[in-house]
Amino acid sequence: MSVPAARPRPDTEIERVLAVVAHPDDIDFAASGTVSAWTKAGIEVHYCIVTDGQEGGFEPDRDRSEIPAVRRAEQTAAAGHAGVQDVHFLGYHDGAVEPTAELVRDIVRVIRQVRPQRLITSSPERNWQRLQVSHPDHLATGEATVRAFYPAVGNPYAFPELTEEPWELDELWLVEHPEVNHYVDITDTIDQKISALLSHTSQHRDPDALAARMRQLSQQRATLAGFPANHYAEQFTVIRL
Repeated sequence: MSVPAARPRPDTEIERVLAVVAHPDDIDFAASGTVSAWTKAGIEVHYCIVTDGQEGGFEPDRDRSEIPAVRRAEQTAAAGHAGVQDVHFLGYHDGAVEPTAELVRDIVRVIRQVRPQRLITSSPERNWQRLQVSHPDHLATGEATVRAFYPAVGNPYAFPELTEEPWELDELWLVEHPEVNHYVDITDTIDQKISALLSHTSQHRDPDALAARMRQLSQQRATLAGFPANHYAEQFTVIRL
């Protein structure tokens, strides 16, 4: 079934946004240009990172027990480049995420704490055209977040052990979904996006190549969106209840 066209609420109606992703750097690849534009406009953005990225990196001599602290520090630095001050780490293990009731509960807790008007997460549907963006942890995190979005977060009888009040939320943005229905022009914030990505130093063998690749991809997406030449864009699938 095709995703219906959905017009997001005007940014002027948005006070807070929460992004829920599986790994440190996921939000920076997918949406940090858009996040930077929102924070510049005065919107408060929070990140919720499900795992500590223990399976990432390319440094065989590094003590793997150090990785969670390294990746949390890198994500915190990256968030700063995008104007984000609040990062919530759930501490699940990289490579083993499942959309369990426990994970849904933990995401519901963060949503109720932040009380956003807009929620961003990974697509729970596999993208066969770009399989590398459909890491199993991404799919599981997306599924758990969708379950939190509807119906759990607004249901006062869901997870009665939580002390946070239910929160009504009606706008969901998916990244890397197979069907795109919304583009954001990030021409004014592409440099912030690149700076955020390069903060994840433990993950990149060739930072210059990464920056060039992300600029090229963002230009391609701007072309698909019909934006002027030499613009950059990020793409989303917006769902409205």
